[in-house]
Amino acid sequence: MDSKQVVLITGSSTGFGRLISETLARHGHTVFATMRDPGGRNARNAEELRALAKRESLPLHVLELDVTDDTSVERAVRTVVEHVGRIDVAINNAGYVLAGLAEAATTEQAQRIMDTNFFGSVRVNRAVLPYMRRQRSGLLLHISSGAGRVVIPSFGFYCASKFALEALAECCRYELAPQGIESSIVEPGAYQTPVFGNIAMAVDHARTDTYGAANQIGPKVSAALTAAAGNAQEVADAILQIVESPAGQRKLRYRVSAASLGVDEINALCESVQAKVLEAFGLAADTAFVQRSAVGAS
Repeated sequence: MDSKQVVLITGSSTGFGRLISETLARHGHTVFATMRDPGGRNARNAEELRALAKRESLPLHVLELDVTDDTSVERAVRTVVEHVGRIDVAINNAGYVLAGLAEAATTEQAQRIMDTNFFGSVRVNRAVLPYMRRQRSGLLLHISSGAGRVVIPSFGFYCASKFALEALAECCRYELAPQGIESSIVEPGAYQTPVFGNIAMAVDHARTDTYGAANQIGPKVSAALTAAAGNAQEVADAILQIVESPAGQRKLRYRVSAASLGVDEINALCESVQAKVLEAFGLAADTAFVQRSAVGAS
């Protein structure tokens, strides 16, 4: 396989997605930076990326993709393949935070965050996998969070969406490995991105009257996360390293954070427990390659 990859990235208008797109393109990878409504609400972000690509002669293309819309996802993936003939890496990055006491989030709010943070990846994976299967190669890269392994009060639905994403990504790793397709997870800690300015808040405030001091959990958590936020370029650099790693040598999970908060310990324990689960179901031999690559790369 050519060392330069064809990469599709969701949620590329700002934040991690924007940095990942620029970083990969500057290292010679052909990048399709996707976002919702590049001709409208994201017109400025789209134009900035196009201008950067022209100024630096980068293989960077802006493409419309709404992860909550099946047709939009399928159209974008088809456009990539028609343009360059293949798709090597799909980075499921699109997502947002819903904060507030869990009871104060409406059913509609809960459905909306799951539709973006979880089902968005389901749609993208289903759209790219037929092409990766034809190539007998590919990487599904899921941008999760430390909040996909530990629970942060007042961020319950965000945590739930990332916990679900982690389960999906790990299952895909086992199921797709025999076809030469890999699935990996990146778990960033707190980093300086526009996500902090775009947090959706639970709106049913009438439900919080009885919570007393618990109503202050959210502001405390937000303040702590903001104070600890690092340089988001660290995440983009880590993803560059993953993308450029040889096939078969990528780990299942990558924790990118200055602070562990126990996530590394959880991952290590789960790796050991999961191996026993696979063995108990008689699947150890079927997933031997997956298990070796999970522990054999740095």
